[in-house]
Amino acid sequence: MYYNYLKALHLIFVITWFAGLFYVPRLFIYHIEANKKQKNEAHILIPQLKIMARRLWYIITWPSAILATLFAIWLIILVPSWLSQGWMHTKIFFVALLILYHLKTHKMFLNLQKDKMKYTSMYVRIWNEGATLLLFSIVFLVILKDSLSWIWGLIGFIALGLVLILGIRLYNKIRKDG
Repeated sequence: MYYNYLKALHLIFVITWFAGLFYVPRLFIYHIEANKKQKNEAHILIPQLKIMARRLWYIITWPSAILATLFAIWLIILVPSWLSQGWMHTKIFFVALLILYHLKTHKMFLNLQKDKMKYTSMYVRIWNEGATLLLFSIVFLVILKDSLSWIWGLIGFIALGLVLILGIRLYNKIRKDG
């Protein structure tokens, strides 16, 4: 009876989780690049970017990740037969990668909050596309389930990765030339 409500809540929190995972690396990029600005500009930008990242990370991204996961577990409890299906094993694998991605992004977040710059803005741009690849993989897998040809899925995953990398390189070239 309440299955569809749980599914809707799961999806809503997955969306807000990904919103945070997409936007917080953008704030990291701005933070990293703000360090190259004049001292008076950096002095204003960096504290503001830290506040924005902290609020996004702790008020939206982490709670969404936790709630999406809790609703997913609840759905599996309601439909345990999913655990015997291959597509669900693959989804759980990709969700595990997503959680690892989230935790690594959290480590990056903590370092930037302490003004420890371990990464270039280009690295973070590429890192940011990891969430895109995971989103595409999980959504296509859930929608197509077993009808998805694994070979075509793998080819699509690799192609999307290449398109994203080429897009980042093109953006970087345009930015340097402009």
